[in-house]
Amino acid sequence: MLRLSYWVFPIIAGIVWLATLLGLLLYWILDTHRTHYDSMAASQQIAYISDVGASPLKPLFVTGCVITTVLLDLSFGADRWLRHRGRLVPNTSTTEKVLSGLTIAFAVVGTVGLILLSVFDTARYPRQHDVFLLLFIVGFVFSAIFICWEYQRLGIRYRDHRVLRISFYIKLVFVIVEILLAIGFVSCTFTGHYNAGAVLEWTIAFIFSAYVFSFYVDLYPAVRTKNLDLPASNKGGAHRQYSPDSNGTGTGTGMASQHHVDVENGRAAAAPPAHQHHRAMVAEDDEFPTRSGGGGIGMTTVRQPPGPNHF
Repeated sequence: MLRLSYWVFPIIAGIVWLATLLGLLLYWILDTHRTHYDSMAASQQIAYISDVGASPLKPLFVTGCVITTVLLDLSFGADRWLRHRGRLVPNTSTTEKVLSGLTIAFAVVGTVGLILLSVFDTARYPRQHDVFLLLFIVGFVFSAIFICWEYQRLGIRYRDHRVLRISFYIKLVFVIVEILLAIGFVSCTFTGHYNAGAVLEWTIAFIFSAYVFSFYVDLYPAVRTKNLDLPASNKGGAHRQYSPDSNGTGTGTGMASQHHVDVENGRAAAAPPAHQHHRAMVAEDDEFPTRSGGGGIGMTTVRQPPGPNHF
């Protein structure tokens, strides 16, 4: 059964962004029959996203940018909060916490850039639009770099958590690909190769939707740790439960730590069989109840050596 939790933020954000892009692209191709907007260069045949976004579909463009970036920022905030509460593996060093803070800060910068570039469209405010476009790209690229760095450190500390490694590689691929595409996009745009630049811009935007969806991988494990909602700053909380051993694995102390390892790796932590639990109690206490005169189990216990009929 699919349980709702913080993972819905990136899923809704990704769907909204993908729907916005498809709406703009299909509108330009099917409804306008690849019209040449006034904001396009004379030799340009393929419209930029911003060209279509400055058309009558501007309300769709602005709405999609706002919803996508706000929900993505909530995803970053949820990740930080869940690690603080111990429902995801916590940040145990100052460096990891600083990286998490920088991730959120640059995501906010990217959010401001994307929202403002949709408001200040390229047809009416071309110079401001270009500035906010640069702000959007720089903000989210640096945000991805910092969260990738944070997950790399977490993956070393908590080697039992495969989710961290998977998420790290997803974000690493995104960073590398988007940086290369962004360099090509800027180069083509400023050298007058507008058609190639437009293709690269649409490609960057669609890859960004995959990056947004990737945060589902990070946040879904919190569904299985709902009962472990403890502040990481508590003395008996996440730091003690999830502190790595000398090998760097998140074994920690107590049953909560092992349960956290199990659920984030996608398997449920099963209780020991009843007979093993009984044997453990016998080995520890070596006490057996005596039957009272009324036929029930008495409250007093006596220490007896196990006889042939004991089990």
